[in-house]
Amino acid sequence: MGKLQIELLGASFSAQASEDDAYLAKLLSYYKEITESIKNSSGVKDSLKISILSGIALVDELYKEKQKSISLSKAVPTEDDEKAERIAQNIIEKISGALE
Repeated sequence: MGKLQIELLGASFSAQASEDDAYLAKLLSYYKEITESIKNSSGVKDSLKISILSGIALVDELYKEKQKSISLSKAVPTEDDEKAERIAQNIIEKISGALE
């Protein structure tokens, strides 16, 4: 179990999670990067609003990645596709053999 000391946007507290410390530190670092970007680009000063906007930005990123994953999984041949391809290849080989 990992422990993380969070100091962000004027708040300071500890959190525990089932992940290891190094992974949690990477997550916090990435979140800090997002919050800093939102803070600098939006001009928003309120910490709660920056946190909410950062959360929305991360959800947007996650949603887009999930959509890519769904698109890729649809592009991966299914078992039926592979079976149809094997049958078609077998037929092609038989036709080629008969023509020779």
